[in-house]
Amino acid sequence: MTHIATLLRAMNADRRGVTALEYALIAGVLATVLVTAFTLLGTNLSAALTAVAGSIPGG
Repeated sequence: MTHIATLLRAMNADRRGVTALEYALIAGVLATVLVTAFTLLGTNLSAALTAVAGSIPGG
């Protein structure tokens, strides 16, 4: 039991991977936000261009 407690204390004190994990989480959230934004922007841009094309005579 003492060995397990010592191992758990050592793992709790080791913070080397925390920064990498934080950066990975930030990158994942940022990627999700960008994909959503570009999807919405693309849909709105497509609708706007369709409206412009429809207003051109003979278009």
